Amino acid sequence: MRPLFHPALEDIRPEAILYALSDPERVAIFAKLATAGCGGTCSALADLGDRIIPKSSLSNHFKVLRESGLIRSERQGVEMRNQTRCAELDARFPGLIRSILVAYGQLPAQLETMSGEKSCDRQ
Repeated sequence: MRPLFHPALEDIRPEAILYALSDPERVAIFAKLATAGCGGTCSALADLGDRIIPKSSLSNHFKVLRESGLIRSERQGVEMRNQTRCAELDARFPGLIRSILVAYGQLPAQLETMSGEKSCDRQ
């Protein structure tokens, strides 16, 4: 199996983040993942309330989120565990993630005070 690509923090570009979060489904997935705290599996995040995202689309959404640097994914058996990189991203681009999620009305409580003292990463 191919290794997963995760960009180093210094290689993450704001345009990649903006592209990844330009899709409302990816924003909803990212917000649910941030709410999950300790990470979630791909299949657990497929239900967006009013509809379920097909596996093929979900796989592509996670790839875009991962390759933009928004999440970190790790294989655990047959499952893929995902965690946000909120604390790292907020240190590099202060307020960017929070502003985007606020614009979509998707700001989880864990990110309300995002500025270093509290983050959605719990490692």
